[in-house]
Amino acid sequence: MDIIEEVEAILGYGETCNNCLGRFFGKRSFGLTNEERGRALRITRELAANEPHHEPDPESCWICGGELSRVDVWAARVAEAVQGIEFDTFLVGTRVPPLVAESEEMVWSDLSLRDPEPLKAEMNREVGKAVSALTGKEADLKRPDVVAILDLATDAVEIQVNPVFFVGRYLKYERGIPQTHWDCRTCRGAGCERCNFTGKQYADSVEELIGRPVIEAFDAENAVLHGAGREDIDARMLGSGRPFVMEVEEPRKRSVDLAALEEEINRQAEGRVAVHLTGWADRKMVQSLKSDKAHKKYRILVEIDGPVTPDEFRAALDQLKGVTIRQRTPTRVSHRRADKVRERQVLDIRCTGTQDDRYWVEVVGEAGLYIKELVSGDGGRTQPSLAQILGRTASVVSLDVVLVKTANEYGE
Repeated sequence: MDIIEEVEAILGYGETCNNCLGRFFGKRSFGLTNEERGRALRITRELAANEPHHEPDPESCWICGGELSRVDVWAARVAEAVQGIEFDTFLVGTRVPPLVAESEEMVWSDLSLRDPEPLKAEMNREVGKAVSALTGKEADLKRPDVVAILDLATDAVEIQVNPVFFVGRYLKYERGIPQTHWDCRTCRGAGCERCNFTGKQYADSVEELIGRPVIEAFDAENAVLHGAGREDIDARMLGSGRPFVMEVEEPRKRSVDLAALEEEINRQAEGRVAVHLTGWADRKMVQSLKSDKAHKKYRILVEIDGPVTPDEFRAALDQLKGVTIRQRTPTRVSHRRADKVRERQVLDIRCTGTQDDRYWVEVVGEAGLYIKELVSGDGGRTQPSLAQILGRTASVVSLDVVLVKTANEYGE
């Protein structure tokens, strides 16, 4: 079947606009719009058949129903929908009704067409060009700031604002603050008497103390903290801080001064939490942060049940240095973590002083090493442990994280 016969067959299905006719041959030739391609094919067929020219009514097209003649209308809707949203790049997507997609695919299949372009592709491209002309913004197929979805079935435009990411380190000076928001265990976030109808297990979190100024600065819906691990709720995060990436969801502003934001976060957190923001990030950095196993240094105050001389204590610590510890999931977290045995190495451990018959200890461990259980033994679930070596009950009175470094920063 030659191209004139293919055009004849396509027109036999029903009234077809020039755009849709051209789309069936959309990957042939260059420098033409589908509308120009379709008109040329129509006229060529009419000349070959010696028939009078017929210019179709786009609204009567059996495939698109005139949508391809409304590109400027759709573009104007998109431009209106993004008003008040700060963005530099955008992408247009189209939801095509199933019947429309099936109609064009039926023709492709029936006639074994080799070069068609889907309706969705032309709508995305042509509306995108028109939106760019109206707004002065650039289309970006990979990382757009906003995505405009044209829903042909409902005749509506949906705007999706992609998140903004920035990176930094946080310090937590106050014990009793979790890293992220926890829903109330009783009502699961709905609000009840136990949580004073807040829906929260804890009044504040590091995520919220940082996130509230962030949401305000970016005029965003939410802010989600992605940390390089997490400290226990009763532990402080000191030293140079813990690396984190903040994901700002649905921001209406994007060009925020990070130095000013850092200052505002620290002002509002009032010494409970502090941050140092180091730059912009992306979703890949979140994945990298989560997969990069950081070593951590802890400063702990250890209490022993019964007298232990400093020499005995230091000798016991020496037996843990460089040792691989087998730890079954601790009792205190077994309700929310899989029950399995993990092997983690104690990279370094040393006594740094005493306080009221208690011992200050610094520990450097592989990511995932449970420090409290390294000391207490957790009823035999951690082996070896300081308590097991000393033959006495041992416990952590206080715990601070004083350094978080990636394996690469340690030169491994």
